[in-house]
Amino acid sequence: MSILSLFVVIPALMLLGLWAARNLNQVRGVMVAGSSCLLVLSIWLTVTFIQMRADGNTDAMLFTYSIPWFKPLNIAYAVGVDGISVVMLLLSSIIVFTGTFASWQLKPLTKEYFLWFTLLSTGVYGFFISIDMFTMFMFYEVALIPMYLLIGVWGSGNKEYAAMKLTLMLMGGSALLILGILGIYFFSGATTMNVLEIAQMHNIPVEVQKVFFPFVFIGFGVLGALFPFHTWSPDGHASAPTAVSMLHAGVLMKLGGYGCFRIAMFLLPEAAQELSWIFLILTTISVVYGAFSACVQTDLKYINAYSSVSHCGLVLFALLMMTKTACTGAILQMLSHGLMTALFFALIGMIYGRTHTRDIRKLGGLMKIMPFLSVGYVIAGLANLGLPGFSGFVAEMTIFVGSFANDDTFHRTATIIACTSIVITAVYILRVVGKILYQKVADPHYETLTDATWDERVAVCCLIACVAGLGIAPLWASEVINNAVGPIIDHLNTFASL
Repeated sequence: MSILSLFVVIPALMLLGLWAARNLNQVRGVMVAGSSCLLVLSIWLTVTFIQMRADGNTDAMLFTYSIPWFKPLNIAYAVGVDGISVVMLLLSSIIVFTGTFASWQLKPLTKEYFLWFTLLSTGVYGFFISIDMFTMFMFYEVALIPMYLLIGVWGSGNKEYAAMKLTLMLMGGSALLILGILGIYFFSGATTMNVLEIAQMHNIPVEVQKVFFPFVFIGFGVLGALFPFHTWSPDGHASAPTAVSMLHAGVLMKLGGYGCFRIAMFLLPEAAQELSWIFLILTTISVVYGAFSACVQTDLKYINAYSSVSHCGLVLFALLMMTKTACTGAILQMLSHGLMTALFFALIGMIYGRTHTRDIRKLGGLMKIMPFLSVGYVIAGLANLGLPGFSGFVAEMTIFVGSFANDDTFHRTATIIACTSIVITAVYILRVVGKILYQKVADPHYETLTDATWDERVAVCCLIACVAGLGIAPLWASEVINNAVGPIIDHLNTFASL
């Protein structure tokens, strides 16, 4: 059995431990132990992966393992990782670990909440290690289904509507996705659903690719907040409990970009080249529209939700540019945005838990009352607007430099339009920071509020360290990602020139 299977086995053991837990301390103990093991495992995997590449191992995937699962359709439990998968597993483990501490005080039904939270994380881990299309789709669904209950039961505001809207739209995307996956399987003539083997065969006619590429790209793109299929995202984020928002925006939305790159573009390269302009227009709209929408919001969660639409749109935008630098930037943006938005949602949840409002018009003077949380919010904001020294700057600069490398007018115009989002982001971030932190105290009751507790400080400090660490020392991540992106881009360019 591959070491990668531990990313599924450990969450499964956590589910058993949570089921057997009889009090709150036992529930918390299971979550801390399990999430810590996953974090250590992902760090070990990252270090080992880098060392194996340094030693000259050039295999497309490392730690591969495959065992037949359903022979009539040639479905196998097949796992493996490249540089993209490794950094996504690392991101997921960081968010799950910090999300555990962000949910430390959550009540009621704490045990049930963590059961569904762990099931969601199981789907995420399984998705990133899978290299069999059907197995990947199965874990994809496992990651989506718990969202309905996590928002509908433990959420806030109009949570039933938000949960239903999110579920129906993502299930609609899944319906398109399964049609696309089956189309790839049957028209490729493959005797396997292994992504690498199908890519090597490349037997799908171009006209068939054009039919199924939109199914797969839109199917994954719905989760990646592709315009105009993004409308579930702001409502879902605004109603979800803190740790669910962290995992949802920080990791779950990254499944969309990952799937678009790994399945849609890698397996359908000619269609990707010919149809990319359509989706490039949609993603450019996502980038700018999301940023402008964030400017007019008054709810802290809605501001960050629309910001996520813009930043996740930037991921798909960069992937569709199909240059090595831009696609490396896209994966860096997935990693960077995951950390930044998790930090934002954690801080927003902590502020809301004290003030009982997310309306920026009713907040003010928080820097004086809760300095730790306020400084954390300033750092998150500076990272989000792309200040040098933080992860956002590295990712966005890589994207825009790589995108502008295309020498045609269409791609360069789209890049210039997308660049305007940097200025718009600065507008809404600085507006919110100035309004809620530095003006006079909006409500005398706020004077009695307390600053962050120890568990909240653990979550916030871990995320700040990661955001700053990636910004100060991005080379290791860039090299790991670049080595994985290269073969996929070469594959795209090879078949595009035929």
